[in-house]
Amino acid sequence: MAQLTDPLTLRSGATFKNRFVLSPLTNTQSHPDGVLSDDEFRWLTMRAEGGFALTMTCAASVQEEGVGFPGQLGFHDDRHLPGLARLAAKIREDGSHSVGQLHHGGLRSMTNPKAPSDDEKLKAQAMTLDEIQHSRDCFISAAQRAERAGFDGVELHGAHGYLICSFLSPELNRRDDAYGGDPERRMRFLLEIVDGVRAATKPGFSLGVRLSPERWGLVVTEVRDVAQRLMRDAKIDYIDMSLWDVKKEPHDEALQGRTLASYFTDLDRNGTRLGAAGKIMSAQDARDVLAMGFDFPVLGRAAILHHDFPKRVAADPNFTAIATPVSEEYLHNEGLGPAFVKYMRSWAGFVEEPAA
Repeated sequence: MAQLTDPLTLRSGATFKNRFVLSPLTNTQSHPDGVLSDDEFRWLTMRAEGGFALTMTCAASVQEEGVGFPGQLGFHDDRHLPGLARLAAKIREDGSHSVGQLHHGGLRSMTNPKAPSDDEKLKAQAMTLDEIQHSRDCFISAAQRAERAGFDGVELHGAHGYLICSFLSPELNRRDDAYGGDPERRMRFLLEIVDGVRAATKPGFSLGVRLSPERWGLVVTEVRDVAQRLMRDAKIDYIDMSLWDVKKEPHDEALQGRTLASYFTDLDRNGTRLGAAGKIMSAQDARDVLAMGFDFPVLGRAAILHHDFPKRVAADPNFTAIATPVSEEYLHNEGLGPAFVKYMRSWAGFVEEPAA
């Protein structure tokens, strides 16, 4: 079985120095126009310094109309390039593979929410064909911008109900044209972005996709088929599965009796790497992910709590993340700026309540 300290080579030629991947974590601490802030620079570069093999940005916008969070990092305008170039250079200097996660809020956008079909509950309007193709091209342009800034690759955010994910969902995508209907047509938006990014970037530029298999009307077996199609096409380097808990069973009663993860680890990968995120809080949890058959663990909460989680695990095979709640001062020392700490208060029990 692979070890956490083993290197991992991607289809595009890049090599991770170990198996630790930083999850794309929303932190709301960039400037209102999407320009990188010093706080976000510090947060991310501390993780690169801390030993993560892949350091990934938060979900970062590809289109101004698709911004999904206040203080969201931007890849949608050339004014973002100087900050992105500074960030990519420092991550690379620390020996980490730099990745921008490309995101469009879709029906969860802050202004003018858009979706494949009308959504009264979220007040999202169905996209026209021109709007779909424009958003597709915005993903591709953002990938080119990431490459120009010096990033080693990008990941497409196809999870959690955002734009790419909403096309995959039979509940959210009720179109009857080229981008909706059967699962093959619902995949088209994602597959066209993959093809476009591959055509528009140089060989060696890594490309990943984040998928989530449940919620937002998704069907586990359909998401499994999407993953298998991506692997079969051999155009991406890795799939990053967001599972909420890597050891959980599916919600779908017909699929229970085995873990949700197992529906993806048994696919024919054809050289595509596979990672997973979900409650990985200790060295043993990370080893368990490899034992399940994944190529790498993707760390969120543990990486917030310990910027140097990979180094700590390398030094102590029994290392476990500190228990929460933790103090604001603790989080500041781990590289979180005030806006990020404030955001973490929305995670129940994560930050200590201030003294009365």
